[in-house]
Amino acid sequence: MSDDRLGPDDGPFFHGTKAVLSPGDLLEPGRRANFGENRTAGHIYFTGTLDAATWGAELSAGEGRGHIYRVEPTGPFEDDPNLTDKKFPGNPTRSYRSKEPIRVVEEVVGWEPHPPEVLQHMLDSLAAMKERGEVVIDD
Repeated sequence: MSDDRLGPDDGPFFHGTKAVLSPGDLLEPGRRANFGENRTAGHIYFTGTLDAATWGAELSAGEGRGHIYRVEPTGPFEDDPNLTDKKFPGNPTRSYRSKEPIRVVEEVVGWEPHPPEVLQHMLDSLAAMKERGEVVIDD
């Protein structure tokens, strides 16, 4: 890794959420987590793929439609241990987390949501995992 790199990837990076954000906004740890009940996030999560950001936009907490933003980390970041090598060998989703803020660069327009049956399958899978007590977030 060269001296100017903050983490294992050079980007571009994306963040999916239900929140309405503007360029320049900072997303920081310490707010209510999108996943896990009544939990404060110790990290901010982002990805290098639009598909993973789409899941974030569709599955995140909140009302309304999802949004995807191109973001840039402001400090060091690491592979997201909730996905890397646990659910997927390596890090094919290019999922990362940081204790430092990420800055919104711009909203991504024209992204395609997952088909309704694919989204419902994911929601059903997450509900079943929760019922079995398997929804554990390493934060």
